[in-house]
Amino acid sequence: MTPRPVRNALSGAADTVGRPDGVHKNDLGAGMGFFDGLRGASAADFDSGSASTNAIELTRRHQAVSLTKQGAATGHLRVNLTWRMRTSDFDSVQRTSLFRHPFKALKPPEVLGHGQSMVNVDLDLGCLYELADGTKGVVQPLGGYLGDVNAPPYIKLSGDDRFGSASGETMYVNLDHREAIKRLLVFVYIYDQTPAFDRTHAIVTLYPSNGPRIEIGLDERHPQARSCAVVMIENVKGELVVRREVKFVYGFQGELDRLYGWGLQWGRGYKAKAER
Repeated sequence: MTPRPVRNALSGAADTVGRPDGVHKNDLGAGMGFFDGLRGASAADFDSGSASTNAIELTRRHQAVSLTKQGAATGHLRVNLTWRMRTSDFDSVQRTSLFRHPFKALKPPEVLGHGQSMVNVDLDLGCLYELADGTKGVVQPLGGYLGDVNAPPYIKLSGDDRFGSASGETMYVNLDHREAIKRLLVFVYIYDQTPAFDRTHAIVTLYPSNGPRIEIGLDERHPQARSCAVVMIENVKGELVVRREVKFVYGFQGELDRLYGWGLQWGRGYKAKAER
């Protein structure tokens, strides 16, 4: 059934929250459990070493870093999304509320959408990929495109966090197959279509197998945005480069696709439960 389009507030183009047409779950390894995809590997294989001790922050002034030059272009790159309410919007209300209703701490954060009542914030992590052989696709919760860490596309989504918890959402990229990767665009979108980026503080952190972590904050205020291209990981003449993007759009995956020239066809999608 053809999905009903969502009107793009920026350009007037029709767009949908969706999945790419003509791509099958099995092609992306979605039928496998996360630890099945590791082929017997243990969780320790994803240890980020000393990456938690210091950090490189990508900003408008300092937009790129080379994983190759950092000696961090091997092993499993962990990509993590976490978010919370902005303090000015939430903390003062929460302090009073929790004294009277302590169990509210277990509920997902709520924000005021533009012109709407209180809504839950559900940010999702995804990745558009293009491999060296020309294969293109997406890894995301919608449609069950959860990927595979040991087979193409060498990306695996391990969790869909609908509560903004400390662990957030995580995907892994197998950089031992970096020669097979042309470019990866890590993006964040709001599943329930309610613009709320300006009410949340989100951060995407890359944890290489070696060296400092890499942080990209989504701190720009874009009240009507529903998606954000966060960071590009690109193989440039054998050098793996991480480049900050932080480009907000009013549409969804289809608009990010057009912005970066991926050329996929998009249709309506639904979330699948990702294994942790």
